[in-house]
Amino acid sequence: MNQTPGRDGWATPDVDASEPAPITVMLSSRLLVLANLLRRGAILRYKRVAGLSSVEFGLVASLGRRPPMSVARLAEAVGQDKGQISRALAELVSRKLIAKSANPKDSREVLVSLTPAGLTAHDAIVEGAQERNRQLLAQLSKDEFETLLAQIDRLTATAEKMLEAEKTAR
Repeated sequence: MNQTPGRDGWATPDVDASEPAPITVMLSSRLLVLANLLRRGAILRYKRVAGLSSVEFGLVASLGRRPPMSVARLAEAVGQDKGQISRALAELVSRKLIAKSANPKDSREVLVSLTPAGLTAHDAIVEGAQERNRQLLAQLSKDEFETLLAQIDRLTATAEKMLEAEKTAR
């Protein structure tokens, strides 16, 4: 590979722009691209059909048709801290999609649940997710789908082990 002097004086390798960068052909990169495309499409759909931002639709989807839950439990369910979701909760309360109430067992704790309007938004989210899922699955036979799920489960288990190893590495 030839090297070309850069503006800062350092030599930079000549790169064939038609070749993909090595990291982009890795499985993890391809899965991230797929996940990001699906996430971006979902965000656009849920904004269009329910008027929800990505954080808001995550909260509405997590609350679902469940009993009221604490803000701390909801934050854990969506993988964000309570501070990160407080603005979205306030917006959803102001739009009458979520109701807040004191926990009857511990009045210091706030419980959140979907209102009837919130349930309507939730159902639109679920319907949209099911339609998107049907479109994806239409590309695969039943056997291909079952094989893919088994492979994803194996890869997920390995990724969890890798994450734990990184947490303990120093």
